[in-house]
Amino acid sequence: MSGLQQWNSASAGVDEAGRGALAGPVYAGAVMLRQDCAIQGIKDSKQLPPKRREQLAVLIRSQAVAFALGRAEVEEIDALNVLQASLLAMARAVAGLAVRPDRVYVDGNQVPRIGLGIPVVAVIKGDALLPPISAGAILAKTARDAEMRRLAAVHPGYGFARHKGYGTKEHLAGLAALGPCPIHRRTFAPVRNVVVGKEVG
Repeated sequence: MSGLQQWNSASAGVDEAGRGALAGPVYAGAVMLRQDCAIQGIKDSKQLPPKRREQLAVLIRSQAVAFALGRAEVEEIDALNVLQASLLAMARAVAGLAVRPDRVYVDGNQVPRIGLGIPVVAVIKGDALLPPISAGAILAKTARDAEMRRLAAVHPGYGFARHKGYGTKEHLAGLAALGPCPIHRRTFAPVRNVVVGKEVG
């Protein structure tokens, strides 16, 4: 946490979205902000109404020193586990920045393998403490939500546009009725249980 005092416009904040979902990719956002950035209301994306998240995402994209998105696909989530896939998405987001940061702050207690000699600092509850991390979370969440709305048209019947792949009653009912579709994470218990049940049946 001592590194927080060194946050400046040359550092990046990174966070992910979608780690707990049963379907769809996991996204990560990396953002570099000026310390005097005047965007009001940047905070933990989970505490923001969807409309406000979308408004802030537009402002972040227009005012950031640099920003980038990374993602890890369902196949990578199932092969690596969701934590490692999330860290991979974070590393991809940082690699996509047009400006190389001198330090990266990551929400949580694990750090991705960024390489390139860039120091990486894990910050517990960083999405509530550091604006660049909060901004990264907002970009990741809004981008993933848009992707899940798109995938809802490709895979109808599950309600992806509404629950974004999380384990709601609607989603579990669709999963039970239709079985898993290609974007379901087979290693997650609710999905795995349906697969096993259909194989036994």
